[in-house]
Amino acid sequence: MNINIQAINLDLTDAIRVYTEGKINSLGRYISNIEHVDVMIGMDNKHHQKGKIYFAEFNIKVMNKKLSIKKEAEDLYKAIDKVKDHLKVELEKIKGKVKNIDKKVLRDVKSYIE
Repeated sequence: MNINIQAINLDLTDAIRVYTEGKINSLGRYISNIEHVDVMIGMDNKHHQKGKIYFAEFNIKVMNKKLSIKKEAEDLYKAIDKVKDHLKVELEKIKGKVKNIDKKVLRDVKSYIE
């Protein structure tokens, strides 16, 4: 799995990099075919009057499909967690669809043999 992490309007520290990579690697529990991950994390304060708003955007290529999810929060780590949680749901949907397709193929093969 290839992982690219980019930081926008903030410094990419080792702690942020390790935390982000840990969240990405934990997605492997839900589906094992993750090919490539592009991560953009940063701070966006152009349209807000108070406080800092952080964002995390994950672009994942899995089984010839591309998923792109972006979340915002007042804390960078919370934004990363939100994206990971949303990706978990999406990857489980993809895995469920693949299992259903496999079941249909196996049923067709089994009926052919009998």
